[in-house]
Amino acid sequence: MLMSNKETALVVFEGKNFRKTWYNNEWYFSVVDVIFALTDSLDPKDYWYKLKKREKESSGIELSTICRQLKLKSSDGKKYETDCANVETMFRIIQSVPSPKAEPLKRWLAQVGYERIQEIEDPELAQDRAKEYYELKGYPKDWIDKRVRGIAIRQELTDEWKNRGIKEDKDFAILTNEISKATFDKTVEEYKKFKGLPNKKNTNLRDHMNDLELIFNMLGEKVTTEITKNKNAKKFPELKKAAKQGGQVAKNARKDTERKIGKPVMSNENYLSLEERKQKKLEKK
Repeated sequence: MLMSNKETALVVFEGKNFRKTWYNNEWYFSVVDVIFALTDSLDPKDYWYKLKKREKESSGIELSTICRQLKLKSSDGKKYETDCANVETMFRIIQSVPSPKAEPLKRWLAQVGYERIQEIEDPELAQDRAKEYYELKGYPKDWIDKRVRGIAIRQELTDEWKNRGIKEDKDFAILTNEISKATFDKTVEEYKKFKGLPNKKNTNLRDHMNDLELIFNMLGEKVTTEITKNKNAKKFPELKKAAKQGGQVAKNARKDTERKIGKPVMSNENYLSLEERKQKKLEKK
């Protein structure tokens, strides 16, 4: 999968005037705030109450059980327990909202679902859509080609880990950090800090790497995959050792490259200001 559904879907809610809070390593949004935006109800709390009742009667599903009671600041400045939902749950709730304003979002969700089915049948479609995504964000074509290739290599590695018993997000993160630490002498979190990026789950470090950084990142992950297969690593300690070895191969290549080109491969630049850069180039012309 080129990009997690959560990463893609989060864009819908960012930049909106919804109360939200960071919980369990992801954003949770106020349900009544989203309902108000989609219905213009004068009493979104009452609307939410009736929606839950109607959904339970029609489908037997208790929507409140898939939400979390988290404290959010109210209009009086105080914090109260509030029904909140992550992106996945929020989309489920939106499907139950009978409002014309919710229809465009429902159609978008249906389109995303249809595209995912197409991508499962033909994985090349996923790569093409990823390229379009990065082109729209202003990334150069040669960088996009490397990034998409890196996504495929990453997917191969994570599939290999899954086949060998890795299930928990924290274990994937530990193994990824082993490769990153060995390759670049920095964990993913340390690398984000080095580049001045927010250390959030939906901030993908790879989207802010330059060409050489992407190449050595790919090398570390590809070699890790091959070592894992060849040594038939099964238990977590064995997978961790393979990750370190794969990263070490990439580090040696990085160090040799730096000696030859006379400058560091790692850069503290990022792609957060692509539009700003484009504007400066136009001004120079």
